[in-house]
Order: sequence, then C-alpha cells, then structure tokens
Amino acid sequence: MSLAGAAKAAAVWGFESPRITLAAARENVVYRLDAGEIYALRMHRVGYRSAEELRHELAWIGAMAEAGLPVPRPVALPSGALVTEVEGQLVSVVTWLGGAPLGAPGEMKNVRDRPAFCRKLGEAMAALHEACDAWPPAKGFARPAWDRAGLLGDAPLWGRFWEHPDFNAVERDLLMAARAQADKDLAALEGALDYGLIHADLVGQNVMWDGANVGLIDFDDGGYGFRVFELATFLLRYMDEPDYPELRVALCEGYGVRAAIDPQELDLFLMLRAFTYPGWFMDRSDEPNTAARAARANATALKLAQAFMER
Repeated sequence: MSLAGAAKAAAVWGFESPRITLAAARENVVYRLDAGEIYALRMHRVGYRSAEELRHELAWIGAMAEAGLPVPRPVALPSGALVTEVEGQLVSVVTWLGGAPLGAPGEMKNVRDRPAFCRKLGEAMAALHEACDAWPPAKGFARPAWDRAGLLGDAPLWGRFWEHPDFNAVERDLLMAARAQADKDLAALEGALDYGLIHADLVGQNVMWDGANVGLIDFDDGGYGFRVFELATFLLRYMDEPDYPELRVALCEGYGVRAAIDPQELDLFLMLRAFTYPGWFMDRSDEPNTAARAARANATALKLAQAFMER
C-alpha cells in the first residue's frame, strides 16, 4: 500500500495529520506514525493471515504488554476493533517500541558485548514463555502450530522445503533422508519437550535494542511450538560468526532462569529451523533479492542435514 493508502488508514484510526514515514517493507509493510506519540501502522501481507488470526495475535501481545513484557501494545479503532480493511488490505496499529533492530544475519547493531546481550535476550525469551503459559487464550484462539507436522509433515507451515527447484536430485534425497530421521527423533522427544505459545520469528529484524533493554516485535508468525525452536530461530543467523559458541552458551544461560536447554535438542531444532526457509522462499521467488537469500538458506539447510546424517 502506498503512503496515500497509509494516510487513509491512519485517518480511520482517528489520527489527525500525523507524520507518516515508511519504516519497513518486509512480510508486512510498516509505517511510522508520529502523532505526538509514535505508532506503527501495519499493512498486512495479502492472504497471509486472516482478520481473525490478526485479532488473536493482537489480543495475545496486548496481554503480554499488560504482563510487563517488552512488546508493542495494540491500538484499537474508535469502534473498539483491532483490525480493519483498507483498500483490500488488512491493517492494524500498535505502539512504537523504542530502540533499533539488531539488523541482518550476523549483525548486532549498537551492541558492544554480544554474549551479554544474548544472555539478556535469553532472559526475555524465558519471561515471554512464562507469561504465555500464565495467559488463558480465548476459546477458538487461532494461531499456527509449529509442531512436528508443521515442521516435518507432508504440508509444513512454510511449504515442502525439499521440493525447492534449486535442489538437485542428490540434495533432495539428502533432505528427504534427514527429514525422515528427524521425524523419528522428534516423535521420540516431543512428549517431553516444552511446548506452548512462542514468538517463532526472533530474527535480528524483530529484536530491538536501545542500549539497555531488549524489545520483541512482529508476532506475525507466533503460535504454538516447541520452546527450543525459539532459541534455534535466533541462533541460526549467527552460526557462521566467530563468536557463535559464546553467543549460544550465553543465550542458553539466559534462558536457564526458566529451563535448561539440551545441546542435542538445540542442534536438532537448528536444522529444523533451517529447513523452513527453502519452503518460505519458494512462495516469494518473484520478490527482490530472493535468489541470493534463497541460495544462502538452501546451503545452510544442506549443510546441517549433512552433519545430522553423519552423526
């Protein structure tokens, strides 16, 4: 949606002549509204989430904000609704969270002590999961499930990753073998794993830092999942960094205020998280820079699958 469309949406919320600037154009297009206070106006990707799913997401983060978590607060329309449609696109508004995102894979912008930051982030993840377990969702709460079927089934949440057209026959066979073995391993583990509501997309662009405090934004993919998947999502983007071992230890130590993380389970979920991205890119092949990003994601998935099968 254009800037003019964003202005139309802002008017629906009752904002009078706010200053509107583009903040991000990723899965959703986000505009920064300056109306005395700062807000994020989110134009949601068409067809990705239903209005009901978005309402439930906003109710969830609203409850987390009330519990004292560092997340945005939903802003209701004058009617009390949290979501509306403008020019054929679903729109919502949340409060602006301070700080700046960590950035691209491997980056931690404005972070001086990377392990110390990861320890803080682990603590924030633990607090989020504790608050999620204490919150009773409304009946019919509709969010995706990052369960065994959602990760390894015949119709994974982000697509049949092993069918990415850039994989050759040998690579596809490797992924299929790793998928089958991982399914067996996860079937044996899942009953004992911590499972509940998770953010599910704690990548650098969704983790905010103001020099002292960690913030979490963009719960678009949030739903039910294994809690170790949350840690794996963050760590996957840093696996090629020289300080990865220290970052991994620190993140797990921070999360340890809630529960210990088994290293072998974390390794399994690093591969499972890597598997999600080739499928995700298949649906976005016509978007800018997709080819290079997909190539990196495919290489990571193959590397981790090979190591998994050589254990």
